[in-house]
Amino acid sequence: MCKPITILAFGFIRCCYTMINNLLNNIQSVIKISNEEQEIIVSHFKKLTYKKGDFFLAEGQVCKQVGFITKGLMRYYINDDGEEKTYAFSQENQYVCNYESFLPQNPSSKIIQALEDSDVFVLSYTDLQLLYASVREWERYGRIAIETVFLQMLKDINSFYTETPEVRYERLLTNHPDLQQRVSQYHIASFVGVKPQSLSRIRKRIFNRT
Repeated sequence: MCKPITILAFGFIRCCYTMINNLLNNIQSVIKISNEEQEIIVSHFKKLTYKKGDFFLAEGQVCKQVGFITKGLMRYYINDDGEEKTYAFSQENQYVCNYESFLPQNPSSKIIQALEDSDVFVLSYTDLQLLYASVREWERYGRIAIETVFLQMLKDINSFYTETPEVRYERLLTNHPDLQQRVSQYHIASFVGVKPQSLSRIRKRIFNRT
């Protein structure tokens, strides 16, 4: 667990104290950081609030920041000839970013949108480079974070081509048991790769087996 940081060190009001410590605890679960490095890290993150429906990243924009969600839920999707196809979700204590756009600083074909009012601590591409230079193990932390996202992306792609929609739905319930109450059936059906009517039939079959 990270040691408490004085509120004055990062200029947030008391209600943000727990949120920023969630971020620091996440970082310290991977690397060791000194008290001085904690203050350096916090000074580079900025707290933003996204209302439901706001875009963290719009199509065609360059992803200029990576975010750590302390409250809320984000959806990743692509626009395929007017049809939205959902391929991932990020929620509390997870990062949100399109690394495919963020790392090379190229325009994004992916879209990231808030499904709920969300509080996010964001780190710009420029500030990320500064942390690489000023925090001893930050490069290791960044590498591990990107590797984790990359492996999850490969799993998601593999599941889309090798698993049935029913298996994908069951895996979503296993990995994210609370999303059923937080995400519309339309978006869940899009993630699974079926129409909402087909998702209803899948849910009925699963219910009848239990």
